[in-house]
Amino acid sequence: MLNTNQNCNIGFVGLGVMGKNLALNLADHGYRVAGFDLDANKIQDVLDTEERERPDTKKEARIIGCSNMENMLSNLAKPRVVVVLVPAGQPVDIVCNNLIKAGIESDDIVVDCGNSQWTDTIRREAEYKDYFKFFGTAVSGGEVGARFGPSLMPGGDADSWKHLQPMWEAVAAKVDENGKPIISNTPGKPVTEGEPCTAYLGPNGAGHYVKMVHNGIEYADMQLICEAYHLLRSLLGYEPEEIGKLFAQWNQGELDSYLVEITADILQQYDAATGAPLVDMILDSAGQKGTGRWTSISATQMGVPAGIISESVYARALSTLTTEREHAAGILTAEVESGEIAAEDVEKAIEEALYCAKICAYAQGFQIMRAAEKEYDWTFNFSDIAKIWRGGCIIRASFLQRIADAFDGNRELENLLLNDYFADTMAKKQAGLRKAVVLAAQSGVPTPAFFSALAYFDGYRSEVLPANLLQAQRDYFGAHTYERVDGEPGQKYHTFWQEEGRPERKV
Repeated sequence: MLNTNQNCNIGFVGLGVMGKNLALNLADHGYRVAGFDLDANKIQDVLDTEERERPDTKKEARIIGCSNMENMLSNLAKPRVVVVLVPAGQPVDIVCNNLIKAGIESDDIVVDCGNSQWTDTIRREAEYKDYFKFFGTAVSGGEVGARFGPSLMPGGDADSWKHLQPMWEAVAAKVDENGKPIISNTPGKPVTEGEPCTAYLGPNGAGHYVKMVHNGIEYADMQLICEAYHLLRSLLGYEPEEIGKLFAQWNQGELDSYLVEITADILQQYDAATGAPLVDMILDSAGQKGTGRWTSISATQMGVPAGIISESVYARALSTLTTEREHAAGILTAEVESGEIAAEDVEKAIEEALYCAKICAYAQGFQIMRAAEKEYDWTFNFSDIAKIWRGGCIIRASFLQRIADAFDGNRELENLLLNDYFADTMAKKQAGLRKAVVLAAQSGVPTPAFFSALAYFDGYRSEVLPANLLQAQRDYFGAHTYERVDGEPGQKYHTFWQEEGRPERKV
């Protein structure tokens, strides 16, 4: 532990996997870090790692360990910046209150870099405003991202952002002029060129909200990839390695993305103990930490159609019913159609289906954020959001540059599907999505996200939907009223359905 000298640029409370790696990232970029954790072993682990990785061991340590929060604060230059990386929920508030007791001041900035719910961030900014400036920054990219360049989604006080911006832009992932990630996973040799994958998103909970939507899209993206895998295996009888090689091939084209890349790698791995494909030895019961569910709930509360994301949440929930599914498999049967299908045609259909459904999932994500602007009085730059996601995060993909271009100078674009590139793509490739859905239905292969994507696309492009009948039903049993196609907008009508002559009146 060092003596008080106030020469550290930033403090950390929480030196677990994410805290440790983000601290080391900052150190690589020339920032000096003061770190504290309740677990002394974690502090020592960071110090040992920093010493091993330090380019010049003769120079002073870039990270110092602190025995308590008072010690950490005393080593920070003012205004003091403290990053909090502890589990979301009550632990964040415990840290905030302990910082108040330790002497943090009103001009200091406390940054929650955990996976907090946006409503908590809104509350905390208001609750702690007399004690310090609370700021939210969502971090995506996992352990490797934190260490060598994450996608950072900041939201909070605009003046605080001016102070944080140089540090955040330094440690964030970088992309080249074509939007491609610049990768360097070597300690001490950080990426310094390129465009940083971070930008100020708005006040209070804006950053954490965008990260939540990112995670909702991530759920959809992963589920769609899994359904493509399931179809290839069920319809064509392909083994995992063969599918992995096909995904690797797809990753060279429009589907170029981190998730497709790692899927290709996963499917070509074998279990050391049994020699079987490793994926076959993993129990088909998916976990979730809740952010996808939050996205679905938020969309539902605001009345935004986000069926692909919701179906992806439900698919994970269904997968956990392992015992029930095993029991049902012996009782429930499916009447399926069989026949010869050309493997090449099926491969093409599934590739097209995956790309089309992916477009629809992202369209839903951006619709959710558009609705949230009105709900929380935010103003998002959707082009910046797409740019932030091009590198460092889990859903990074080459087509995010297309999304950034679609919204660039066109903030009023109502839906991604209405952009020329995406509309043309859906026109050219939707046959593949339709074929994949038909084959899945005929063969009894569950593909809820693909089904939902097609339903969303067809629903959004339909000038007339059967909601007129639905509204009549609501008025019949509950007098909920309706509007007429030949009436004034907003004018409500009610029909006395069970009276002779069916009288109608304005309401």
